[in-house]
Amino acid sequence: MLNKYARAFFTRVLTPFASFLIRRGVSPDTVTLIGTAGVVAGALVFFPQGEFFWGTIVITLFVFSDLVDGNMARQLGRSSRWGAFLDSTLDRVADGAIFAGFALWYAGGGDDIALCAVSIFCLASGQVVSYTKARGESIGLPVAVNGLVERAERLVISLVAAGLAGLHAFGVPGIQYLLPVALWIVAVGSLVTLIQRVVTVRRESAEAEAEAAEAAEETAGEAQPGAGSNGAARTSENASRGSEAAK
Repeated sequence: MLNKYARAFFTRVLTPFASFLIRRGVSPDTVTLIGTAGVVAGALVFFPQGEFFWGTIVITLFVFSDLVDGNMARQLGRSSRWGAFLDSTLDRVADGAIFAGFALWYAGGGDDIALCAVSIFCLASGQVVSYTKARGESIGLPVAVNGLVERAERLVISLVAAGLAGLHAFGVPGIQYLLPVALWIVAVGSLVTLIQRVVTVRRESAEAEAEAAEAAEETAGEAQPGAGSNGAARTSENASRGSEAAK
């Protein structure tokens, strides 16, 4: 849901910065790699130590590279399959690092095995949600559903909650509970989204197979009259030859 509106807004805002990088000779792939490295570093260095505020600040600075590199590619007219593949692949790496950082905190200093498990579920379900759409499209299905919680929602909910929870270190009371609530929301939302996409793929697959079977029946039906006409013609010809032989 957020992808539709937030992406368009931030694309317009970041266009001047993308133009600046192009003038400096920076390539879109370089921006993609640096952005991913920054997100991974922010997540795996700060989050396992419970430094959620500063970790979120670092990640937020780099996460916008996902919009900048695409903007640069469009301005340069270099949109390619390789660029799309690299961007999508590294998005999964960045997402995994964020939730891995949460899991490491709750497995260590956070001392909460249940939230560690929820963080791991968020990590795994996010990867599978993305895979279901990509796999469905690869077998020729439109997968005409986005679902309740897409990548943008997962990132916004978890990072906003983490950043606010980090304010507890500055003396804000009770705010640390926002992150556990956000992780549960992301976990449940990701599960609902996964079910939505699986159900959609199943329905579209059944419809595609039914259409294929109907087309095959129509093709067979069109071929059958032709075969009957040829058979009738051969029977008539044999009858004529028999009649001539009898004469």
